[in-house]
Amino acid sequence: MNPSENRGYLTTEQSNPRSVDLDVLSTDDLVKLFIDEDRKPQLALEGASKELSAAVDAVAIRLSKGGRLFYIGAGTSGRLGVLDAAECPPTFCSPPELVQGVLAGGAPALLRSSEGLEDLETAGVDDLKGHQFSANDCLVGIAAGGTTPYVRGALQYAMELGALAIAMACVPADQAPMPCHLDIRLITGPELLTGSTRLKAGTATKMALNILSTGVMVKLGKVYGNRMVDVAASNSKLVDRSLRILTDLVGLSREQGLPLLKEANGSVKRALVMAAGSMGLEDAQTLLANHNGNLRIALGSIGITLNSTAH
Repeated sequence: MNPSENRGYLTTEQSNPRSVDLDVLSTDDLVKLFIDEDRKPQLALEGASKELSAAVDAVAIRLSKGGRLFYIGAGTSGRLGVLDAAECPPTFCSPPELVQGVLAGGAPALLRSSEGLEDLETAGVDDLKGHQFSANDCLVGIAAGGTTPYVRGALQYAMELGALAIAMACVPADQAPMPCHLDIRLITGPELLTGSTRLKAGTATKMALNILSTGVMVKLGKVYGNRMVDVAASNSKLVDRSLRILTDLVGLSREQGLPLLKEANGSVKRALVMAAGSMGLEDAQTLLANHNGNLRIALGSIGITLNSTAH
């Protein structure tokens, strides 16, 4: 879309009738209005639940075969993708290259806005090429209004390569069609501050990315019950969490769990196998490797099920 074209037809650009007096509202009324309006992102997620489910399954399949997941976007949309990607390694002990965020303008745009770069359709393609994006990979193109050339060009490139292309936008598809295999539309309506899609649209996008990345990691076996068993005990908070997981799942005291965790080189998953299977580190690593790192399947192969309902 040409930057000079009128985007007023997009729901994300329209004026919200509930906030026409926003600048003269009392502080209490302003805050209450935002709180009430911020219920809509949850409804938007409900409306896109089938598409989100399809995306989780499709991405998990590709990643299980060696593919990677990329988020790409400009401005707030791109920053949300970078944030979600950055949180995967500490949460799931995933390699940093498995989930990556690509932002128009690169790292400097995280701190200083570079919104003009989103108008360059070829820039998104160039950035993907710089990451050696391939047909085995998955791309989630995030654009609140669905018209961002940077994102649209990247999605088109992904489709031409044979990669999985997923669009995520906050306007109906008929307002802004996007090249993709899966189309996730989070319909949040006009913002209280007209056009400021860091508000409801940003909230809905963050929620959708939470679901997508967490769902994929669950499918990849990085969770047992609701515990993040692939976490690495790399700081005091995570050591504490790791010890509680060992207590809950295999009944070890903290005094027992700490040396075992050290022996497992900080890996909760390996420590769980060692404790539950009464085996050493090397055997635990082999058992996990033989079952693609899936703790439940690995332990099931030797007839063990952990108590994932413990508190």
